[in-house]
Amino acid sequence: MKVFRYFAGLFLLLTVATSCNYLDVVPDNVATLDNAFSDRYTAEKYLYTCYSYLPNFGHAWGNVTFLGGDECWFPDRLKYNNGQQIAQGEQNITNPRFDYWSGRNGGQPLFIGIRTCNIFLDNIDKVRDLPDYEKARWKAEVTFLKAYYHFYLVRMYGPIPLQDVSLPVYAATEQIKVNRDPLDSCFNYIVHTMNKAIPDLPLQIEMESTELGRITQPIAAAIKARVLITAASPLFNGNPDYVSITNKNGEPLFPQEYDPNKWVLAANAAKEAIDLAEEAGFHLLTKDDMTNTKPHIDSVMMKLMLRSRVTQRWNPEVIWGGTSGIAHYIQYEATPRLYPATYNPVASRLAPTLRIAEQYYTRNGVPINEDIDYDYANRYTLRTAGPDERHFIAQGEQTAVLNFDREYRFYSDLAFDRSVWHANGNDDDNDPWVIKNRRGEYSSIFEISQYSVTGYWPKKIVHLENEIRNGSWYYITDYAWPVVRLADLYLYYAEALNEVNGPSAEVYDYINRVRERAGLEGVLESWSAHSRNPDKPKTKAGLREIIHQERLIEMSFEGDRFWDLRRWKLAQQYMNNTIQGWNVDKFDPLEYYRVTPVFFQSFTLRDYLWPIREEELVLNPNMVQNPGW
Repeated sequence: MKVFRYFAGLFLLLTVATSCNYLDVVPDNVATLDNAFSDRYTAEKYLYTCYSYLPNFGHAWGNVTFLGGDECWFPDRLKYNNGQQIAQGEQNITNPRFDYWSGRNGGQPLFIGIRTCNIFLDNIDKVRDLPDYEKARWKAEVTFLKAYYHFYLVRMYGPIPLQDVSLPVYAATEQIKVNRDPLDSCFNYIVHTMNKAIPDLPLQIEMESTELGRITQPIAAAIKARVLITAASPLFNGNPDYVSITNKNGEPLFPQEYDPNKWVLAANAAKEAIDLAEEAGFHLLTKDDMTNTKPHIDSVMMKLMLRSRVTQRWNPEVIWGGTSGIAHYIQYEATPRLYPATYNPVASRLAPTLRIAEQYYTRNGVPINEDIDYDYANRYTLRTAGPDERHFIAQGEQTAVLNFDREYRFYSDLAFDRSVWHANGNDDDNDPWVIKNRRGEYSSIFEISQYSVTGYWPKKIVHLENEIRNGSWYYITDYAWPVVRLADLYLYYAEALNEVNGPSAEVYDYINRVRERAGLEGVLESWSAHSRNPDKPKTKAGLREIIHQERLIEMSFEGDRFWDLRRWKLAQQYMNNTIQGWNVDKFDPLEYYRVTPVFFQSFTLRDYLWPIREEELVLNPNMVQNPGW
């Protein structure tokens, strides 16, 4: 297989994606491994090269999760980007989109990344001027990275060939023509490798300005929890669609039966990660944690705080801020035009779909189709905002009923026509920016590739201090993209506990921690008082559905939805639907607020896993393709 031919040589150099941190340093053009590990200085460069294979987490074009599913959409003129081509069913075996197996077409070469980590671990003991404590830490970081790269591949492809050691340059051809290892072996190896790394990692980063993003114990424990909850979920835990898939020697590649103990392991790992994170000082962001924010009335402050749970730098909730994807360009994509300009200061085209707007709760903390007080049947009709709504929707303006009486996260995470937008250069609570998106207005279609095709924008990922001045976009504050937050772990733990024993006080507690921060009552209280199905949280199946929706809301626009729908085996249910938005090419409100199809999306069984490039199968006859490809 071609990727393993690469392994037969010594790979020392990589071009690192541009960022403003320690990852900018790459090894010089050293001739031999002995030179690469001759002293601390050159070895540290090799350490940073091991980090450089991390995916570009915070880039709309470089991270498949933004445009590869049903969460956000781009104008049709930009349909050629890799993510949207996957969302439109144009994945293929000849030149796969986001090919992380071979490292092409938008994907990092993760097998080469694993090889680089193995070379580092094989040689780091040669460095004479490196203290033992620092050597142990570096080894632990690279050991984790090796495990993480394996996990990233497994989550995409299912079973992969495990690469625990480097193949020598004189390896025989048969050593290179490897088989895919069974899925459970892959997960067991990843967890075992992460467990090896955790003890020698630091609990906290002491020098945030230079080491932000380097691996710590809470990071490793949090990702281990993600690994185990992925292994326990329906896609990979006794999935009947995969039981007949074998490698070339007839060995089953996927688990043959459902194993409930995998949820126990996932719950234990999530709790261990929570305990480590809290010991290290992580906590859910609150109003008291807000920085550089002027005084605001309570409702405005609540929205600004919830926006900041992703974007605030040195955020006490973000366990791993992925500095391989600094979130500056995605903010350019996500920000609407806030006032008239003669030329376009922002792209304004990362557009959440109507389905995402509908998934948020009402102000009563239950789904819009369950709330006994919500006018669900007339949600697409018009309503005029009164003085009580002026901090959410411009007073006296009309918008859809759908946009009224929603929870705080709806207004902190989304912008829409006639909604108000606080901060970003305007701190006046009584005279905020107002989004005006009807045909010919300043937030609307500027040119055919720079507008929201649905009429919504992901305000959640735009930092409060970024501004547009005199028609130009100013990057006031970037932030490290949140790979995992504490809220993520709370919901993982609740999910796993519910799968183990069903509803319990502890499950409710961890869901409610996230809900209460969002200004909502607890699950039992909300459903009892406001839902057409008041007993829903009292059954395992009902609470599972609630936890799923809570995750889809809380983790929106952070990349989790893309993977969660797959591991829950719900992607076919969600993505065999029409992508919809408002009729944004119209000025009259009655015409604008018509539900309009953007794309007729389909998702088949084969789309749960990535295809392996056909060329790889030709070069390695022992390799088998994923089902359906």
